[in-house]
Order: sequence, then structure tokens, then C-alpha cells
Amino acid sequence: MKHPFRIPVLLTAVALLAVACSSGADDTTTTTAYEALSTTTTAAPTSTTAATTTTTSTTTTTLAPGVDPTINGLPAEEDLYERRVVGVKIDNHPSARPQSGLQDADAVYEVLVEGGLTRFIALFHQSDSEFVGPNRSGRPTDSALMAPLDGSFQISGAQPWVKDIFRRDGVHVVYDNGVTTFRMPQRTAPHNLYTTTLAIRDYSDDQGWLDEAPPALFVYGNEPTPATENAETITFDWSNHPVIVWEWDGEQYLRFNNTTAHEWVDADSQSGQVASDTLVVLKGDQYIASSPSGAGSSVPAVHTTGSGEALVFYSGGVFEATWERESVQDVIRVVDSDGNDVTLPPGRVWINMFPDHRTLTWE
Repeated sequence: MKHPFRIPVLLTAVALLAVACSSGADDTTTTTAYEALSTTTTAAPTSTTAATTTTTSTTTTTLAPGVDPTINGLPAEEDLYERRVVGVKIDNHPSARPQSGLQDADAVYEVLVEGGLTRFIALFHQSDSEFVGPNRSGRPTDSALMAPLDGSFQISGAQPWVKDIFRRDGVHVVYDNGVTTFRMPQRTAPHNLYTTTLAIRDYSDDQGWLDEAPPALFVYGNEPTPATENAETITFDWSNHPVIVWEWDGEQYLRFNNTTAHEWVDADSQSGQVASDTLVVLKGDQYIASSPSGAGSSVPAVHTTGSGEALVFYSGGVFEATWERESVQDVIRVVDSDGNDVTLPPGRVWINMFPDHRTLTWE
């Protein structure tokens, strides 16, 4: 691995950017956001414990002309088409910023966790990153998102009952093993665990896991479903933390934590602002997931089966749609009012698993 030789340079960039990316309001962590919710939904719903390992996806995708068979429809070398996707769980606590690897990911899921914070699942299919993190622990919603991709999922750990969910769903989980992971001692635990997708791929091969292409996350085409409204500024009110804002700059969406640019830093101490070509919002019912035995701690989760409202933002515009899927082994479909798949432009996509009781606005 190359990263140990670059850590001293990277640490300087991390220290400088961490100061620039933090604010007093954003540094306050609270666990009160779910107190009211947990009093009415204290038990995990049946869908978190029902066996689904025998269910296989029947979704097929026909590629549009000029669209590559990658997870986001972007061009890639042909020898990269048929390899596994690697998912990495990335911390989003203020002390974890600036993160590494988000700028290299082909797609990113954003999921709410306890304390009103979110975490990311960075997906790497045709791309790789030698420095990704900080790496954090898994949650039940992660399993539902990774299951249909049949790839490898790097996390720092998980509660025993959450590990059971990963096993039930057939997710190939890579834990903090000292082979794919390493610590940055100058960063404070637990925000100092990092990984590299190259090592994860080698480890997965050693485990004998299949190295096969994931399905496309969505239907992509060079004539995407037309936007119906302008949407150059999108504001997400995830919780009682400061809002997340995405701004269209004419080429891509730039991410802000309230008014502060959300930065990344790489292994060469290069830095920039977190960005994405397309934003997809999948609104779902939020609940509190718990161990069937009552052991361990309960955590927030979002239903990802059934159907719900969807929004797609691209090129400064938005259109409304619906998401649907029958089981966690199926890819989530985004469809129009007639049930036909909508078409997204090829591009790096940021997928927000957004609680349907929270507020989302755009202008």
C-alpha cells in the first residue's frame, strides 16, 4: 500500500481543512432527535427480521446507446465493467471532516444515524481510491442498500444483531481487520480509521467472493427525463443539526454544511469541495430498529422496500417521481406516474435516503 508514506503530508492538510470546515453550531452532537420517535416505534418492524436470502432480483436493465455498463453510466475501461462494487462506510461527524475518498466514488448513499447525524456509503465500481475514510460502523439500512449490489462492504464493526442482518441479506462485510484498514494516530478515535479500495478488492478475492459487475443503480440515458422546475439550491433539513445545502454551479452540485463548504482531502494533500452530478432523493418511513432479543442499542433506520416519493435533481432542475421495490435483494426502481423507469443522465450520483417526515426545499 502506498498510503503510509503520504500520511505526514495528508495530516497537515486535514488539520487545516478541519478548521475551515467546522462551525460552533455544527459541532454540537445531540441524541434528542429521536426521543419522541422512539416512544411510538420502539420495535423494529417485521421487514428487518424476515428472511430474504432466498430472494433474487429479477430486475433487468437495457442500456441506452452510448451509455456504459457502469454503476453510474459513465464511461470506463472495458476491463472494469465486470468487477465487483466496493462500498465503504464513511463517518460524517464534524470531527471526521474533511473526509477522504468521496471525490473518487462513483456513487454515494447518505443515511441518517443516531444523534441526528448522517453517514455515507461510498461506492466504487469503475473507480478506486487508495485513501478512504474515516471508516465507521454499519447499520441496518446499510444492509438493505448493499444487498442487491453483491459487492464488498467495508465497515469498522457493527452490533451483533446488525451483523445478523448483514448475514441474512448475504452482504459480504469486511470489518476492521488490520489488513484493509489502518489508523491515523494524529486523528482522534473513532474518527481515525482509514482504508483503501485496492486492499478491499484483494481481501475479497482471498475470501473467494465472486468478482462480478453490480447492476446499474438507475436507468441512464443521454436523453434524461426532463426536469419540471428549476432547482439550483437544494436544502435538506435532516435533523436538528444545521441544514445541508447543495448549490448548482453550472456544472455540478457543490455541498455545504449550512454555509460552510464541505471539503475533502486526498492522499496527496490535494483538497476540494464535495460535489456530485446528480442528486436522487428517496423518501422513506423512518423507524427505530432494535435487536429482537432486546440486547444492544436501538438505532434509526429507514424503510427501503415498498414505495415512496422520489426526487431527481440534475443540471439545475428537478423532476418528481416514485421509488419502488419488493425486497432488499432488488435494485430500487425510480418510476414515473405510469410505472415506467425514469431516465437519469450518466454521472456521479448522490442518493439521499431521506426521512419522509423531514423538510426538503429547493429554488
